[in-house]
Amino acid sequence: QVQLVESGGGLVQAGGSLRLSCAASGSIFTLDVMSWYRQAPGKERELVAAISPGGGTKYANSMAGRFTISRDNDKKMVYLQMNSLEHEDTAVYYCNAVVGGLNYWGKGTLVTVSS
Repeated sequence: QVQLVESGGGLVQAGGSLRLSCAASGSIFTLDVMSWYRQAPGKERELVAAISPGGGTKYANSMAGRFTISRDNDKKMVYLQMNSLEHEDTAVYYCNAVVGGLNYWGKGTLVTVSS
């Protein structure tokens, strides 16, 4: 069993920054791709960014240049640095990890950006 716990969400003014963290624990031999998704009220969950074990990254178009994903394989952590936040970034942010070919999800952390 794999557990993912997000932290770092909160209330921030437009133009501000937040750093999200996700800690993975449990029966993990190798963490494969780790990702951040988000779900805004009334919308579907969408990919924010993903990072491979080797550090290769992928971003959604609207986040590229503002958000940075990183990971620490030794600590089994993934991070999301979010800058120049906009009201439209308000959402629950979820951590996702692929372990042994299976997808695991955290419970999410709420990010609220006030305009």
